[in-house]
Amino acid sequence: MAIDRLKELRERVVNSLPRGVRVKNIDFEGPVLVIYVENPQELAESGDIVKRLAKDLRKRIIIRPDPKSLKPPEEAKEIILQIVPEDAQITSFFFDEENGEVIIEAEKPGVVIGKQGATLREIMKAVGWSPKVMRTPPIRSKTVENIRQFLLSAKEERKEILRRIGERIHRGTIYEEKWVRVTFLGGSREVGRSCYLLQTPESKILIDCGVNVSNIQHSPYLYVPEVQPLDSIDAVVITHAHLDHCGLVPILYKYGYKGPIYMTPPTRDLMVLLQLDFIEVAAREGTPTPYESSYIREALKHTIPLDYGVVTDISPDVRLTFYNAGHILGSAIAHFHIGEGLYNIAFTGDFKFERTRLFDRAETNFPRLEALIMEATYGGSQDFQPTRREAEEKLISIINETLKNGGKVLIPTFAVGRSQEVMIALEEAIRNKKLEEVTVYLDGMIHEATAIHTAYPEYLNASLRDLIFHHGINPFISESFVKVDSASKRQEVIEEESPSIILATSGMLNGGPVMEYFKRLAGDEKNTLIFVGYQAEGTLGRRIQKGWREVPFPSNGKREVVNVNMRIETVDGFSGHSDRKQLMSYVRALSSKPEKVITVHGDENKCVDLASSIYKTYRVETRAPYNLETVRFI
Repeated sequence: MAIDRLKELRERVVNSLPRGVRVKNIDFEGPVLVIYVENPQELAESGDIVKRLAKDLRKRIIIRPDPKSLKPPEEAKEIILQIVPEDAQITSFFFDEENGEVIIEAEKPGVVIGKQGATLREIMKAVGWSPKVMRTPPIRSKTVENIRQFLLSAKEERKEILRRIGERIHRGTIYEEKWVRVTFLGGSREVGRSCYLLQTPESKILIDCGVNVSNIQHSPYLYVPEVQPLDSIDAVVITHAHLDHCGLVPILYKYGYKGPIYMTPPTRDLMVLLQLDFIEVAAREGTPTPYESSYIREALKHTIPLDYGVVTDISPDVRLTFYNAGHILGSAIAHFHIGEGLYNIAFTGDFKFERTRLFDRAETNFPRLEALIMEATYGGSQDFQPTRREAEEKLISIINETLKNGGKVLIPTFAVGRSQEVMIALEEAIRNKKLEEVTVYLDGMIHEATAIHTAYPEYLNASLRDLIFHHGINPFISESFVKVDSASKRQEVIEEESPSIILATSGMLNGGPVMEYFKRLAGDEKNTLIFVGYQAEGTLGRRIQKGWREVPFPSNGKREVVNVNMRIETVDGFSGHSDRKQLMSYVRALSSKPEKVITVHGDENKCVDLASSIYKTYRVETRAPYNLETVRFI
């Protein structure tokens, strides 16, 4: 069926393109129709013809140069350097043979682009490669570079994977009966192991596949009949990179899944970073790992990154669009359009309905929306958080008091999201003299996660981009921040007499370098521990938050008791989750009022409370399902 469809599309494409364009081949690669042409520069001069063609065919279309028409990378590099003015300050090239693109990183991208894209067109004409210009990131990310190189090394295998995925997406529909249902496989009336199965007669889509960070043996219910065999699933969609939403994706490939994973580009990079760290920490602590690093690489081969707002076919009757969720870098609300206008359903993942230092607030404008599945982490009737300004003022006040007393401030943070929010707040306070000059140590993956943030400035809010690009102030590279990159450096930070601030992972005190700091600093009442993120039930962080003053602590295979004399503080307001007021406001602000709202990703009482309040306030049908429940929507 996909072959017949391809034949039909080929005829329409050839008839629609200008006569001078020489089409070499047309094929499905994943969700995209790829048109290989010998002279792509002809299309570059033809205005919006590709956009018009995509609209006419209702397909995502990419024009790629025929590989035989491309100049060898080294020769192409020399030609580009001759074309582009020196003041563009090009810092690197990356030749992406899979897509026929050359990624050009430069200090001044505008100079590479030229007036109305003139320089880009000149580059394409001269070398054949399609140029993609990016601003040189101020911090190099090893993760981003390694992922690029790995995908390049696997390009032949990926081509076959994408071809197979493309055939499956475009296989055509079979059934006349229409229905939509969701089975809740994890993350219902609980926080952790988020996982949901969206089904129609034609399709099975898995949304998120997370691990419970406080008990990694507590997995989603992937063995139930609806899910098995795993290769019957058409697609996996990941809303964001936190482990409780993506930590078990590689296990799918271990047990037979061979299909695609859709996420935003930053989510892909952060997901790989966090998954590798997850199995490394588990192995170091003697905990059985659910998968090996080879399955992280296997999953990476199957990733299909999508930017916000790009509508994409992911199965015969389902189209996916990502929208900004405001939670962490690249976090997305996944909107599914089912059938030809049959039904629209969105999964918020974790979202923030408030503008933060890093991101704009979560998107509310959807073309249509019949059902919403939303988080309820802070959905309880008393779950009101202070504003971000109030939170920052409280944080700075506590830090100043501690530093004045000669103590150290330990802030357990998640590497992605909270760390960067706190870093920006601290940098501004130091720059504006609200906080005395003090060294802020970054331990764990915080530095690398921050480097990934600098690689994707287009995913940050406009104010932060303006500060970095037009005012020359980049909070991420302040001299106040010092990376801790060895055990000896960590020891030095702990033992030095001068006051300091330490940001260290993991954010719930359930592993990572923060454990060493806590063990050594907990006994001194001059020091302060500040929680700035959610502490899940069962974690050491939650126990300390509740007031435990003697905590069992693993040490060299044994358990010892650590006495907690340090000051313990919680500063709410830094969370990337919406509080009760924001959750209710979000439903009100939706451009399209849903008929059904389902609450998940919260303790049982919070899911039930939020569902009840939404029903009473907005008179829409609500539910707070249990794990293993299936809800039919039509």
